[in-house]
Formats: sequence, structure tokens, C-alpha cells
Amino acid sequence: MTESESNELKRSVSWKQGMFIALGVPLLILPSIYDVSSIVWGLCIVVWSMSVLQGFVQNLAYGEMVTVFPKATGLPGCAQTVFTPEVQTSRYDKGKLIGAFSAWCYWFAWTPVVAIFTMLIGDYLIQMFEMDVSGWAGLGVYMGVGIAIVLIMLVLGSRGLEGGATFGTILAIVSIVPMVVILIGAFATGMFDFSNITEDFTTPTWTWSAEDVVLLLGCFGLAQWSACAWETAAIYGPEYKNPGRDVPKALFACGIICLILYFFVSTTVFGSLGATGIDGAGYASFVPISEHVFGHAGSYVALGLLIVAMVLIIQTGFLGSSRTLHSMAQEGNLPSWFSKLNKNGMPTNAMLFVSIFNLVLIFLVGYSAWVLDSGDTVMTILSASAMGYCIANGIALAAYVKTKTNPRFRGLERPFRAPIGWRYVITIMTGVQFFVWLPCLIYWSYYLSGGYTPVILGAVIILAFIPIWYWVQKKASAESF
Repeated sequence: MTESESNELKRSVSWKQGMFIALGVPLLILPSIYDVSSIVWGLCIVVWSMSVLQGFVQNLAYGEMVTVFPKATGLPGCAQTVFTPEVQTSRYDKGKLIGAFSAWCYWFAWTPVVAIFTMLIGDYLIQMFEMDVSGWAGLGVYMGVGIAIVLIMLVLGSRGLEGGATFGTILAIVSIVPMVVILIGAFATGMFDFSNITEDFTTPTWTWSAEDVVLLLGCFGLAQWSACAWETAAIYGPEYKNPGRDVPKALFACGIICLILYFFVSTTVFGSLGATGIDGAGYASFVPISEHVFGHAGSYVALGLLIVAMVLIIQTGFLGSSRTLHSMAQEGNLPSWFSKLNKNGMPTNAMLFVSIFNLVLIFLVGYSAWVLDSGDTVMTILSASAMGYCIANGIALAAYVKTKTNPRFRGLERPFRAPIGWRYVITIMTGVQFFVWLPCLIYWSYYLSGGYTPVILGAVIILAFIPIWYWVQKKASAESF
């Protein structure tokens, strides 16, 4: 068997490289600042900060689980390993389906990052250069940016994760610094006003009614999509040089950075713009801050580097979602076509599928928004994706609990361990994902969009996996005879 034909991912990544690849996660706050702030105003600062802390609770468990199964690819691989029985007694085993469904939901949580930030880059370019576009021209901006981004990701991704991590390191340095400089500039120039937070901490109509509480919980369901997403550092578990040592280092380093930046970004943006300013800026919330700090011309440089930062998070989503598809194919839950690797050990077929999927997503939502003038935005995709993230997290957390209680897994070596009794905490979080965040997020998306488009989009993509899975199992069973 040649290297290109091998399906084993290479152990070539240090914890620092994994951290830098995941370091684009703080940028995930950008597409949701506008919508979350429009619901809870200054309370959004509490939402973001508590969501990052939630990430520490969950990621302690995830850090342990990915080191128990070093050959599994992050959370999707672990869920499939835990729920798939040692001996399959029937063609359509329910346990295997649960693990596979978790992986698919996780894939849907990460892969739209490409589409979301592509569209966000388009929105920033339109505002930066004051483009007077509408209809097909607006859709053309989205598609032009999308095609360029996809080509860059395919070229860089096919070179191998080590090269991608080096590129990610450069992007992290180039992008994190200007983002922080823009926000510090808001303080230095007197744009930041703490009264924007104290006076607009909640909306004038906020009464802590049942609906208000549900919307607040829905914000938490959405916020975790970004604020807890630094578990992506664990996705590369099989590729770390020393998983037991490197996984927790990468996770905690990224988590601490996220906690600082999420509090800093949400506080500074809301304190600088207030509820009215954020509403006026829309999804390009950094544009008015940058123009105030650097002037109209200088803001081009600062915002250009911010766009570079968005490319970093696109890379994170692109690589992570491609590996999820590879993992699922390895476990027999998707066609073997997705498991093909190139000579650098990269899942090129999976990357190609991710590219096409996102371009179609950009076209559909962009066409609806620009040509049909439906009011669809990046939030249409984001809230649908966040529903997949709730389901994926719920099943992955349940998988961790099973590894602590099932005799099949209890005796396995655990190079990294969460605190004693952590399985009880995670049992509670499993219920929170399914019975609090998910239903409240569904109502939140309906309330914000005024319709069922995000729910329908999410349901169609998530549930589409079930017939695909049954077809793969049927085909595999037929080939075994």
C-alpha cells in the first residue's frame, strides 16, 4: 500500500500548532454580535463570557475522551467509537446510527463556517468600499468571494496539516493583533462609553417574562456555537505527536485566550456603539469603530487585516469539517469515497465536498437575500448550524458519560483525566443541550427571522443523513456476501 492509499492520519502536529489552528475561534463572535445584541442588549456580555466558561466544563470531558481514543478523529470519531458496538448484530445497528448522527450534526455545525464568513467578508467589503449593489450584483459579490476562498482552502489544505498550521500561525499573529488594536483604539480615542452598557443593559421592554427568559436561553444556545467551539483543538487528536500531553495544552491555552477575547470584544463593541450603533452597523460592527479610530483611509488597512482573520477561522472550519467526513467514512457511516487521502495524508475528497456544499449554501441564501429580497442573512445559516451543534454536543457529552460507566471503556488508559465526579456534571450538561438550549434556540431563530426558514434548513440537512446512512449500511452488507 502506498502512502497516498493509506487512510492513517499522520502524527506531525504539536500542541502549539493545534492551538494556532483553533485560534481563529474568537472571530466566531463577529457574525452573531448584531443579532444577540438586538435581543438582550448589554446582557450579551454576560452571555458570551458564561458561554466560554461553559466551554471549559465541556472541554474538560472532551479533552479526556479524545485521549482515551487516540485513533479517533476528535469528538465525531469518539462518539462513533463509543456508540458503535464491538459486535454488530444487525445491518442497521441503532448505536452505530447514534454515533454517526452525532458526527454528521457536528459536521453541519462546523462546515457552514466557510459560508457564514464568506458572506460576512462580502458584507464588510460592501460597507468598506461603499458599494451600491443590489439584486444579482450583491449575489455576485458573495459568490466571487466564495470561489476565491474555496480555491485558497483547497490549495493550502491539500499540502497537509503541518503546512496549514504554519499558515495558521502567521494568520493568527497578523489577525489577532489588529483586532485588539481596533478595540483598544476605541478606548484611546474616547469612543468607548461605559454608560452604553449600564443604561442599555437590557431592552426597555425587558420584563423577565417567560418569553424573555426563553430568548435569553436561546442566546446561550446560539452563543455556544462560537464561544465553546475551541474544542476544535481536540479534533486533531490522532495527529498530535503526543495526544495525552498535547490535547489538554492546546485546549486550555485556546480556552483562556477565548475567555479574555470574548469578554473584551463584546464589552468594547457594545460600549463603543451601544444598541443603536450596533443596529446601524449590522453585521459589519467593526467598520464604524475602525473608521472612528483610524479614519476612513486607515480603516482599510485595519479592516483588511480583520478579513485576513476571517480567513483563519474559515480554515479552521474547513479543515475540521473535512476531517469529520473522513472519520465517518472510516467508521463505515459514509461512502468510502470520503476516506481517500492524498500523498500528504489529507482528505482531499472530503475537502472538495465541503467546498461544493458551501458554495451551494452561499448561492441559495445569497439568492434569497439579494434577488428575492427575503430578509435572509448569515444568521439564517448560523442558527440552523447552531441547532446541529446542540445535538452534536448532547450526543458527544452522553458518549463521555458512557465511557465512565460502561465496563467496556472504564478500564481504558486515560492520559488526561477530568476532575473526579465530572461525569455527573456532564450528565446535567447533556440534558441542558437537548432540553434547554435546543428548543429555546429554535424559538429564538423563529422570533428573530419571523419565520421557519432556519429551522427548515437545519432540519433538512440534519435529517438528510439518515437515508444516506441506511443506504451505506445496505450497500456494505450486500458487498460482504
